Amino acid sequence: MRREQLLAIAVERFAKYGYHKTKISDIVAQAGVAQGTFYWYFKSKESIALEIIQSGKERLLQVIGKGYRTEPGTVQEMVQGSQRLLADIFRFARDNRYFMELLLTERGEDEAIRQAFREARVAMEEAFRRNIQRAIEFGMLPESMDLHVRAALLMSLIEGIVARWLFGPVPPDSELANLTPEQLAAEAVRFEFFGLLGI
Repeated sequence: MRREQLLAIAVERFAKYGYHKTKISDIVAQAGVAQGTFYWYFKSKESIALEIIQSGKERLLQVIGKGYRTEPGTVQEMVQGSQRLLADIFRFARDNRYFMELLLTERGEDEAIRQAFREARVAMEEAFRRNIQRAIEFGMLPESMDLHVRAALLMSLIEGIVARWLFGPVPPDSELANLTPEQLAAEAVRFEFFGLLGI
């Protein structure tokens, strides 16, 4: 329980104040525990940051992994499956706002932490590439498709949507910030499939 509390406080403080400006003493003060309690669970500030990244990456990849095709289907079924997957990703992003803010914004953290975030983003893109590859294998998308380019475009679309939706800036007359994950997914899937099908 204490361990999870320290992780939750650390990810929030890193997102709000930055990694370098957050001190271990800030984390333990907010948790209401002694500094020794922190060191019981974590070797250093870097170790808690790396655990936050690893844990967040694993949970996000599980969400993306649920979107893998297991059998062929129609284009309409593919669109519906993609919409479910995007809604799951957007829900994850909303529910893990601080982790996503750290993932999507590099703020000059230490090299080990920057590298861990880069690896998380590469793993996400690779998961999308596997999803697209599976759809090609099932004959749902053309074999001539460049998987790496399409996965990069899809990853960029999702990153951009999440960043604008959760962190702004959003124009004053925009409804973007008020959209649910399901509504956002419905809008995003239109762009995704026009791009994937080359229409």
